[in-house]
Amino acid sequence: MNHGILSVSSSSSSTRSLVLSTKPWDGMRTGSEPNNNNNNCNTYGDGKFVNKEVVARWRVPMHGQIYEIEFEHGTASGKRVLWIDKQEIFRRDWMFKLVGEDMFRLEDKRCIIRVDPLPGFKYSYSLYVDGKSYEQFTESQAKALKTWEVNLGDNFYRIVLEKNTLNIYVNGKLIEENGEFVDGGTDTTFIEDGNRFVLSARTSGNKRQGIVHALAVNGVPVQDGSGGGSSVASTEDCDEAGDGEWISGVA
Repeated sequence: MNHGILSVSSSSSSTRSLVLSTKPWDGMRTGSEPNNNNNNCNTYGDGKFVNKEVVARWRVPMHGQIYEIEFEHGTASGKRVLWIDKQEIFRRDWMFKLVGEDMFRLEDKRCIIRVDPLPGFKYSYSLYVDGKSYEQFTESQAKALKTWEVNLGDNFYRIVLEKNTLNIYVNGKLIEENGEFVDGGTDTTFIEDGNRFVLSARTSGNKRQGIVHALAVNGVPVQDGSGGGSSVASTEDCDEAGDGEWISGVA
């Protein structure tokens, strides 16, 4: 369920209890020059062509969706622009202070993009979500969520199970189906475009492993993938499977 962007603000002061990561990759980009590749040229639904000077890009999993966050920083003008899923959220032109923080909300989470100086007139760009660094937040999400990605013909499905709430999302939409008790656990059945999905929960018998969740589509099991709690479909009905990763580095 998408609650949208709630508010945006900015601050040049440091954020208490946040530790800056100095790694230049894996969710953070450093550099004094804009990232001038093809990913910075976009045509939007209204036909408007936008040439973006993106210096940092993150993919944030939240409530069954993946939000793509892009940040522009003009090192000469101080310009800062925030894009979320190709929608411009804020634009600040001709800022005299080149470093500092910008705050915004992603659904119910408070987020901060922090710009810090590096030697040689370069800058580092860090994202914090709900008081955690990008790496810490995505790591915690990987433990709290179970994800499957399935291609069936021309249809793509991303099924996400929130382990703590047992909510199930299909392509970001919360489904209202209830689980049915069966021997050893529960089965939750839902239909999408005539395809029958069954998400099962079974007791493993191992305290450390706990409950084991599995997904079947049209009676075909979806094999577990690797990479931070994410899974990839591998069935006879699938044309291609996704790469099973919800987190990508900066392009």
